Amino acid sequence: MRDRGKLVIWPVYLDRTRTRSDGRIISKKKSVREPELKEIEKAASKLGLNPEVEEDKAYPRSWWEVSGRVMVDKTAPKSYLLKQIAKIIKENREGGK
Repeated sequence: MRDRGKLVIWPVYLDRTRTRSDGRIISKKKSVREPELKEIEKAASKLGLNPEVEEDKAYPRSWWEVSGRVMVDKTAPKSYLLKQIAKIIKENREGGK
């Protein structure tokens, strides 16, 4: 059942290694290499989006690959939120080096 007011974020949406036809939504320039669920959850929390992680889900286009997904509050357009999440993940990775 669909959750009103929630957006689904699959890691493939932010993955630089994937093509647009594979499911990537944001540009390669703004995307990150192989984002993990924990990174997406942490970034969404930082934005105040109340993330809910579902680790046992598989992206429909690659149903054989269980990647998990993150459900977040819809406070802005999906593309805008994805860019913000990717930006925070990049900042966190650069800070960790």
